[in-house]
Amino acid sequence: MSRPENLSDSENSSDPEPCGTAHEDTEEQTDNKKNEKSEDYKVEGTHLNQRMNSIKCSQCSKRFSRPSHFKMHLRVHTKEKPYSCSECGKSFVQQSSLRLHQKIHNALKKYTCSECEKTFIRADYLKRHQRIHTGEKTYKCSQCDKSFSQLQNLKKHERVHTGEKPYKCSQCDKSFSQLHNLKKHEMIHTREKPYKCSHCEKSFSQPGHLKTHEKIHTGEKPHICSHCNKRFICSENLKTHERIHTGEKPYKCSHCDKSFSQSGYLKTHERIHTGEKLYSCDQCQKSFIQSVQLKKHMKFHTEDKQNS
Repeated sequence: MSRPENLSDSENSSDPEPCGTAHEDTEEQTDNKKNEKSEDYKVEGTHLNQRMNSIKCSQCSKRFSRPSHFKMHLRVHTKEKPYSCSECGKSFVQQSSLRLHQKIHNALKKYTCSECEKTFIRADYLKRHQRIHTGEKTYKCSQCDKSFSQLQNLKKHERVHTGEKPYKCSQCDKSFSQLHNLKKHEMIHTREKPYKCSHCEKSFSQPGHLKTHEKIHTGEKPHICSHCNKRFICSENLKTHERIHTGEKPYKCSHCDKSFSQSGYLKTHERIHTGEKLYSCDQCQKSFIQSVQLKKHMKFHTEDKQNS
């Protein structure tokens, strides 16, 4: 079988539309038409007159009437490519570009997994995949006892120890160690909350947040601690709780040798070094590092009022 031509994977390339879709607008075309119709509503400032909000990019001053368009535009500045090929790891800005790229692999696959019949274009990709079935974890963290089946997962984990945060928000000063955390954070700026609860009027920016919230209505607590049988709504709460039993403290202070079981505890501790005092008394303007310190302080004002 001859090797397919045109393997450039250009993100700007496009294949002809399949039969039956020639007269249908793509989602992008439809959105563009909607934007053209709403052009008359554009005004200066942070809001469109009457109908919708205008989102302004702080990097290049471009404006967008739809959060989804703004989110796509941000990737020009952040260089974010959230759509990754599971075969070779190459990443793309748009999902449609990934689909075009994957056609190359579909034409070249010849290594088949004996467990699940998934196919790969290279023998080393197959070997890496088979670790899912064997449970082999060859990549070990030099800072703790954790090990991983994939090198990229080890690299992500090591940022917990190093404090590295390579993913920076283009709208504010925040940065993140994981790409998915940056994507979640960006929803704050776009104000997009497409996931609505079927039990109440709350809506969420992430499907996982909605799923967790709905367990409040159902009373479901599927995550059980193996040490004490305590139950939790979400796996993150269970993971945090289990550190009480294991003694694990993965969050290390960059100023001293102390480490903590939760990131919130680390943030509070680091204020001792930075001198930051977020909690201010509205009676005398005195400030405190921790909210509990402010609460204790407020009791003095309450007692003074009662005694006066």
